[in-house]
Amino acid sequence: MTFKYRRYINAGVPTRLTRAEQTDRNREALLETARTVFVERGYAGATLDAIAREAGFSKGVVYSQFASKADLLLTLLERRIEDRARDNARSTRRTGPGPDALRALVRANRRRSAQDTAWMRLTIEFRLAAAREPDVAARYARVHERALDALTSAVEDAAGPDLLPVGARTFATFLFALDLGMTLERAADAGALPDRDVLTILDHLLAPESTP
Repeated sequence: MTFKYRRYINAGVPTRLTRAEQTDRNREALLETARTVFVERGYAGATLDAIAREAGFSKGVVYSQFASKADLLLTLLERRIEDRARDNARSTRRTGPGPDALRALVRANRRRSAQDTAWMRLTIEFRLAAAREPDVAARYARVHERALDALTSAVEDAAGPDLLPVGARTFATFLFALDLGMTLERAADAGALPDRDVLTILDHLLAPESTP
């Protein structure tokens, strides 16, 4: 059996990777490569052969980690949910619940989506492809539910109990729909509805109602 080696600072001697450590390292390398290939080629254009080749592995190594191309992309989506949840928490950490915290959350969410339009297009493509495969669609629905749960929790933390005119989950669903809709619109017209205008509209919607 062949082992890869690593060195620890001041350790003096190389330490062999265990089988589990090598498996984890291979998995991370595959995920990193897969994200690049998916973004560059789209879901339909990406293949496990291409991902394996770019990562420097055999296709068998890919299948030892992931059951299918859909499984690989769904794993990336799950990672993205965790990353977004951490980012959302950071965006509202400076203030307590209230309008400022909610605006900060909305602005951070829009900014991240605008900066990663290639990933948003990939998500839309995969959602449509998954709808044609019942097993994939069922798993995607669970992943999407987790994403919606995470964003709903962030909205609840930012808004508090009385700020929103609708429920936190409804507002979170609205933010998801906004991201996907803006991605589709900008696929046809890159300059459609600049983010500053989107944020101005959202600020207006979130502004406290004035009393006569």
